[in-house]
Amino acid sequence: MSTQSVQSARPPGLTIHEPSCRSFQDIVELVGRRWTSAILLAGRRGARRFGEYRVSVPGISDRLLAQRLKELESEGLISRTVIPTTPVQIRYALSPEGEELMSILQPLVDWGHRRRAAEEE
Repeated sequence: MSTQSVQSARPPGLTIHEPSCRSFQDIVELVGRRWTSAILLAGRRGARRFGEYRVSVPGISDRLLAQRLKELESEGLISRTVIPTTPVQIRYALSPEGEELMSILQPLVDWGHRRRAAEEE
């Protein structure tokens, strides 16, 4: 099928805005990466230390947890605070953007619960 016929098959006025589509795809891939959503949820539920995240996200390895926390920090979704004590303490928390993302995702979580409940009936 040619590009022209694909474009003509779209309803009038319905076009994909390429930068928006890419932005949407990027965030869906970030949140959909293995363990990422569980880590964000753990942060929202109060996990602050590495060990608290590890307990809140059963099955994740220390290496992968550290990697995901760094990724989420670099994306601005988690903040990392170093407390200069002996031994050094590191605390993590959802950033305001991370909190906003979790609020935005809540309707999706609710939809998933409703869908699962309907399947179990």
